[in-house]
Amino acid sequence: MSSKLPTAVVRQAVTEILQESKDKKRNFTETIELQIGLKNYDTKKDKRFAGTVRLPNVPRPNMKVAVLADAATKSTAEAINIPAFDVDALKKFNKQKKPIKKFAKTYDAFLASESIIKTIPRILGPGLNKAGKFPTLLAA
Repeated sequence: MSSKLPTAVVRQAVTEILQESKDKKRNFTETIELQIGLKNYDTKKDKRFAGTVRLPNVPRPNMKVAVLADAATKSTAEAINIPAFDVDALKKFNKQKKPIKKFAKTYDAFLASESIIKTIPRILGPGLNKAGKFPTLLAA
């Protein structure tokens, strides 16, 4: 299956955009959005598809990530200098809204080990979910 736009045209357009952004320097980070239309895709039959794409460049080099983990995963995370919190540390929040909100603002994203991810809503309440930072499952 081929796309409507030739690859050369897309590459040329991206090159022009990058050149223009260098010529006229701005005081903010510029972004480019890519929209893709899928042919022969029935939304009724094929509900959803999910996946991850590894980018060649790091999009946010200063991203702060914390790990919510059991004892084994916590020690591994701390060994590579990633902040990690166990169940006892999370229980200290005692479902108080303000400290949980402040905790959510401190980090850009959260990862959680498989054993603890189901208990996080029970321990912390809806705070992380409301902040849009519910933890992603930490792959082994």
